[in-house]
Amino acid sequence: MRAIAVLGGTFDPVHIGHLRVAWEAAEALDAHVRLMPAQVPPHRPPPVASAQQRVRLLQLALAGQDRLTLDTRELERTGPSYTFDTLQSLRAELGNAQSLILLLGADAFAGLPTWHRWRELFELAHIVVLTRPGHAVAWAEELAATVAPRRVESAPALRNTPAGHVFELAVTPLEISASQVRALLAGGREPRWLLPDALCADRELLAAYRA
Repeated sequence: MRAIAVLGGTFDPVHIGHLRVAWEAAEALDAHVRLMPAQVPPHRPPPVASAQQRVRLLQLALAGQDRLTLDTRELERTGPSYTFDTLQSLRAELGNAQSLILLLGADAFAGLPTWHRWRELFELAHIVVLTRPGHAVAWAEELAATVAPRRVESAPALRNTPAGHVFELAVTPLEISASQVRALLAGGREPRWLLPDALCADRELLAAYRA
């Protein structure tokens, strides 16, 4: 049985960098990856586009394949999109035996001790830290001590257990950001090659980002 992995974010808008990381994780971990847009992200400003617009952009971006899918459960809840609540919901849905993986960028993982009920996340899922070659991020002592007994060196260890491990996965460093894409659109420029072609073709949806 393949693992289920979750990649959260505002996806405001979703871009090639998001999709490439998700695809590499799916292949390296032998997992189905769910892209999960946040309703109210606790650690960043609110999205520019509406929830409905971001969902439509993700639907267009994910068309034509079945390894990456869309999960809208955070958009269906009120209040902040706490990862603990999301993983708890997934665990209730998938059962206690399913391998569940939370994908986090290295910078986000370094800030984990500031998250809601962060220590309990390890009881619900594995955490895979997405790293970039030559880009090291220091961990606070509290986080390093928590991670030390949980680290594994290979992806198969994640498939054989439901939760509790930490694995670092090197991914292709595509220096693309949603803020960069929004700035291009706001300036009347085309973000071609930064977004999937289907998104570039939908001018009505991208109008949410134009000045």
